[in-house]
Amino acid sequence: MTRIDKLTALEILDSRGRPTIHVNCRLTDGTIGSAQVPSGASTGHAEAVELRDGDPSRYDGLGCLKAVANVKDPIAVALSHINLADQTELDERLIALDGTANKSNLGANTILGVSIAFARACAIEQGIPLYQYFANLIDQPPKHLPGLTVNLFSGGKHAGGQVPLQDLLLVPLSASTVSQGLEDVVAVYNAATNLILKKYGMRRLSADEGGLAPPFPDIDTMFNDALKAITDAGFTPGQDISLALDVAASHFHTDEGYILLDKAISAANMISTLSHWVRQYPVVSVEDGLAEDDWDNWPALKDQLHPGTLILGDDLLCTNSTRIQKAIDCGACNALLLKVNQTGTLTEAANALKLARHAGWQVVVSARSGETEDTWLADLAVGWSADQIKVGSITQSERLSKYNRLLAIEAETGLAYLH
Repeated sequence: MTRIDKLTALEILDSRGRPTIHVNCRLTDGTIGSAQVPSGASTGHAEAVELRDGDPSRYDGLGCLKAVANVKDPIAVALSHINLADQTELDERLIALDGTANKSNLGANTILGVSIAFARACAIEQGIPLYQYFANLIDQPPKHLPGLTVNLFSGGKHAGGQVPLQDLLLVPLSASTVSQGLEDVVAVYNAATNLILKKYGMRRLSADEGGLAPPFPDIDTMFNDALKAITDAGFTPGQDISLALDVAASHFHTDEGYILLDKAISAANMISTLSHWVRQYPVVSVEDGLAEDDWDNWPALKDQLHPGTLILGDDLLCTNSTRIQKAIDCGACNALLLKVNQTGTLTEAANALKLARHAGWQVVVSARSGETEDTWLADLAVGWSADQIKVGSITQSERLSKYNRLLAIEAETGLAYLH
């Protein structure tokens, strides 16, 4: 049994300068665990609800003082000095205390902060690394280190929409360690910065997640510039380094269709366009290729793309077990993008993970565009044996803190790198 002595919280800023919360959990033996909560810009409508203050005089209404207050009361009042059997009991009590289907009462950001802070405190109390604590939650030992998917170019909501696609990412294939994978990615990123300076006169300025965002005239130019950067860095596209695509199609889907470069196209044409890109370029993963509620067409997307391509659901699934089961039943995709703050507790995220694994899907553990320098996500990706981790690019401390934590875990464990 574990008992919480004290829960506290404060409002801090995330990587976009927007408020989020930091939670401290002190157990009765004096052990303290903490957690900082990320926030997304590209969000699905089925995500659990972030609690924001709505006061326009502070942070344009995005303040988190209500979330901070909810940690102190009612959560701390309800949970302090009671016997908790495990993480599941804590999370279930948080869910019941909130009392809504989407965490709109206490806020998913509030609840997640408490869930992760308790997990970290328990790991410290038990004298085990956080990744091992996460692994124990699913009764599976860490099997490997996750493969890297690293932002190179960004558009959409992450970069002002100069192209509708949200992110084009690098997937290092020939590296045999996280360390080597990062070295390869940095070489390509640096080659890309030289390329965009010469081609667009653009300095090394980056989008929300650190991706470069030059004024591409069209989408094919974005792909071709990525291939040139890979080649300029001394690698072979598709052999040493491949590409992953985050389409985030919900953000350019309307009643008229998918608005791709000022032209409305049907779902069938959108699928054909994605299929063309996968055939034309070394794309191994397509995330949110269709809108989050375009359920009728997702099975055709999965069927028509090149065999072996990951069809990732993010906005489609929202780490929500009900939506994941629906996707399994209709054959909508073959991979889950897992974001814990989409659902609100570790227990619910673990249930989503198990459901996806049972269906034979791959799982990609993902950060958010509004991140903090907390590193628990890296431990989660290792503890839950994620196939890939999606953190962002190789600039900005909120991204690098996760990569550096992976390097530390690699040195500590000697776990193999999945590539």
